[in-house]
Amino acid sequence: MGKQAGREPAARLSRRSFVGYVVGGTSLMVMADLALGASPASAVPIPSVPQIPELYDLNDFLVHCTLPTANHVGIRIDEQGDAHFALPRMEVGQGITTAVAMLIAEELDLPLDRVHVTLAPARPELLFNQLTGGSNTIISMYTPIRVAAAVARKALLEAAAIQLGALLTSLVAKGGVISAPDGSSVTYGDVATAAAAPTTRQVKVTLKAAAERTVVGTPQRRIDALDAVTGRKQFAMDIAVPDALPTMVCRAPDLNGTAKSIRNEAAVKAMAGVTHVAIIETGVAVRARTFGQCIDAVRALDVEWNAGPVAGKSAPDILKELRAAQLPLVVPKAGAATLDGDFVFHFRSGSALEPNCAIADVRADSATIWAGLKSPIDAQSKIAKILGLFQKQVSVNVVQGGGSFGRKLFSDGAIEAARASKAFGAPVKLMWHRADEPRQGRVHPMAVSRIRATVLLGSVISFEQRHTAVPTDFRHGLGERLTAEVSALPTGLGNLGFSETVFMLTQELPYNFGVITQLLNEPKPAPDRFNTSSVRNIYSPDVATANELMVDQLAKRLKQDPVAFRRSYLKSRVVKRVLNRAAELGEWGRAMPAGTAQGIAIHKEYKGATAVLVEIDCRPETVNRKVRDAVTGPRVTKAVVVIDAGVVINPLGIKAQMMGGFMDGMAQALTYGNHLVDGHFLEASWDNSAYTRQWNTPFDFQCEVLDSESKVPGGVGEAGVAASMAAVACAYARATGKMPTEFPINFHDPLHFEPKPFIPSVPQSPTDGLSYTS
Repeated sequence: MGKQAGREPAARLSRRSFVGYVVGGTSLMVMADLALGASPASAVPIPSVPQIPELYDLNDFLVHCTLPTANHVGIRIDEQGDAHFALPRMEVGQGITTAVAMLIAEELDLPLDRVHVTLAPARPELLFNQLTGGSNTIISMYTPIRVAAAVARKALLEAAAIQLGALLTSLVAKGGVISAPDGSSVTYGDVATAAAAPTTRQVKVTLKAAAERTVVGTPQRRIDALDAVTGRKQFAMDIAVPDALPTMVCRAPDLNGTAKSIRNEAAVKAMAGVTHVAIIETGVAVRARTFGQCIDAVRALDVEWNAGPVAGKSAPDILKELRAAQLPLVVPKAGAATLDGDFVFHFRSGSALEPNCAIADVRADSATIWAGLKSPIDAQSKIAKILGLFQKQVSVNVVQGGGSFGRKLFSDGAIEAARASKAFGAPVKLMWHRADEPRQGRVHPMAVSRIRATVLLGSVISFEQRHTAVPTDFRHGLGERLTAEVSALPTGLGNLGFSETVFMLTQELPYNFGVITQLLNEPKPAPDRFNTSSVRNIYSPDVATANELMVDQLAKRLKQDPVAFRRSYLKSRVVKRVLNRAAELGEWGRAMPAGTAQGIAIHKEYKGATAVLVEIDCRPETVNRKVRDAVTGPRVTKAVVVIDAGVVINPLGIKAQMMGGFMDGMAQALTYGNHLVDGHFLEASWDNSAYTRQWNTPFDFQCEVLDSESKVPGGVGEAGVAASMAAVACAYARATGKMPTEFPINFHDPLHFEPKPFIPSVPQSPTDGLSYTS
């Protein structure tokens, strides 16, 4: 057959050759096309006895979902020659704007400070390509961004060749300047307009080889660091919107209780600064001139409340429900041949450092939202439905956030702000009180994990895990696109639910333990009972901690050193590398005083692997040390984290994520939890919840990022949590001689705080803060 009229022959692509487009318009705009030449999801080698994530994991799925709209993401070159990119993800401190800027600077041969990365507003046409989660941003954006930058560079070179009268192949681009052999040159800004095309055309480009890179792989400070430390960085609360006054919500004493009526509405409206008071779905919203006046009004409200869906229930009640719902183990208990473990993981808050906040300006025929949102298209859709508007009538602007931990996958604050603005008929700047977050915000679900391992003739022949949890709320979703993609997955998961799919695509036990089964059950599926979310690393911290504790027990049963045992049973060369390096750096096996010990654990996920070694001090003088208003207990004195993260964009960024992930994991093992009592959580602050503080951090922290054999980047935002939590638990077991089975380990210690009242829902603002400064 002859080629079709008006159509170019299909481009032949190699691993570094791609097709992009110079988009028609008045300024230079370029995009990438990754659908052309993409490998089918099933085109992967199949190991003999693989688990599902070894063949096709959550990141494979997320990347395949982004491919159809990858060419809708583009780079613009302005008349000064600077590059601009609106990233369809959310920066919450994980450093993705820096990594993306580095990728663009690399392919464009531009200085890093001339690449400007902003956050894109909600763009429904991107479908599933605007969700920040699963540590997937760099994995999914790595190629599209480089292709777009390379297309821009080629277009600039072509325009420069005409202007300079030189051969394209003779030109050199460096630092935003294009030079010809005769010494003449032009800047990117000089040719940006000429490089723009009146019509869209296909362009073939070749990406830089690893050996040619001068930016990617080098340690770089965050591009927003100076703004962050000087107070110039803009969060939602910093945005000035005309007449958007402070707004807060008085919340029910019961978890997810609702307001029935206000007994003193007129009196509260008459308070200083108060402009509006109204019942909304989640409580009673108050708008005032200052946040201090909002707090005063919230505390003054006399509200009749409807009971919440778990009124009167406490943690033991939920634990009983979970145990009753555990799926049965298949292998029968056979005396000394089997080892059983039964572990409990309590609720813990998913609060970020930045309180949940949003600005909303709702009009009769439109609405504009400003908020930190990881799923802005979903937020736009939900808000439009609530307001009775078409989705295109709602503009959602994504703002950088101060942390997330999965919390900002949900648009709770933005939805509340929209409801309040509609009820008041005025713009609002809504902020949650710190007490609202652990009590009514998103939490990591309570879970139990039951394990049975079978040993025969000195070898492990089976390993069963039954993980049972309060449902994780995935209603931020991946929309209908997820349903369509899941039904067609090559792994046979089409009929499983969302939670089951995520669990099966993420959980991998990388050992040769014969027959391995890991199953999830989430009873009582109504997610409105508890406000849960995909808290950082989702199921993995709990699952891996239970697994690695049992791996230590198996090593003990078979009279082997824990590191040697892992090394002999591990399937993956990558995991063995990180394990061996962690053991070497951490001086595994060195003599330790009684009451102290080392612990080690591994985790494989996000296209990479992590190993963590810790040393812990559980001696009475350490456990009982006194720090003012502090939770102390066992002290981790040393931590060594080794990661293979695939292709490294910014090693400094990876090390920062590993440090943060370690602090998360350590807290979840030792101190961080929420107490459910009589239908509400007692904690009302980060301090109550006992997250890692400076007096609990290790004296010695080391992180090494290995040179990887992989040709693609892995995800790092969550990669350090699971192995860290597991390593601390394993060290505690070796130091005390008793395997912990309930987390956090101090959960049943006497409360270190006096619970704040539930009515009013927020405490009085402190007036003595300066007395604690020095």
